[in-house]
Amino acid sequence: MNARNILNADLHCHSVVSDGTLTPEELAERARRGGVELWALTDHDEIGGQQRAAAAARAHGMGYLTGTEISVTFAGETVHIVGLGFDDGDERLRKGLQSTRGGRAQRALEMAQGLAQVGIAGAYAGALEFVGNPDLISRTHFARFLVDTGICKDTSEVFRKYLTDGKPGFVPHRWATLKEAVQWISQAGGVAVIAHPARYKFTPNEEFALFTEFKLHGGQAVEVITGSHSAQESLKYADMAREFDLAASRGSDFHSPDESHTDLGILPYLPGELTPVWELLEARIR
Repeated sequence: MNARNILNADLHCHSVVSDGTLTPEELAERARRGGVELWALTDHDEIGGQQRAAAAARAHGMGYLTGTEISVTFAGETVHIVGLGFDDGDERLRKGLQSTRGGRAQRALEMAQGLAQVGIAGAYAGALEFVGNPDLISRTHFARFLVDTGICKDTSEVFRKYLTDGKPGFVPHRWATLKEAVQWISQAGGVAVIAHPARYKFTPNEEFALFTEFKLHGGQAVEVITGSHSAQESLKYADMAREFDLAASRGSDFHSPDESHTDLGILPYLPGELTPVWELLEARIR
């Protein structure tokens, strides 16, 4: 193991500002309890919690990188691109994120209509009860409503039965393009990262195209160690990082103590032969 990779960094998690259940301050405290040394809050298409997160990280003695997770449409799938270490006052980034958030409200209404057609009434109002930021209402909030009302036993069952492609509550949304997301992050001085690549249902050719186009537009890193990757998948994407000359990132994708399988701070370290993404961002750590 290379000493530069032995850093307990968690560079992917969510607060109530998007679809998490903890405040930025509560997340910072949980991260520090888990031994996290370098942290980033990466709310979906939103940077409204960044100042609070940075202040909380400082109070707990952790290094901090600004973060967000941008929703992208690529090859008909929703892909997530994490941005790290950017200037959170950058106007182009702020306007881009605002435009990406814009379609969520209409999408949520259409999701509720689909659920109503199979006998689940009041889903939109119910989902709003779990939303910290109404601009960012998402499938996760609908899932929490269906669990709370006893329709499903957990959020995994909700997604399987109601909220994935072909199910009653699924409504696709047109997000930012890959080029837009990478350039918003890069132009704001940050590093773009492909989030949890094993989660996407791409063919090998589609995945190769994703990595190729991402690199072409200025993307610089990929999540190798993340809460949803198996050990075998982490090895695969370590190889992809080497093949495409990308730095490696590490993050739990933590959302909630009751829902997330991986807590803050407990991930394996990055493989020693990879360049950790934080080496590209040393000047940006707060």
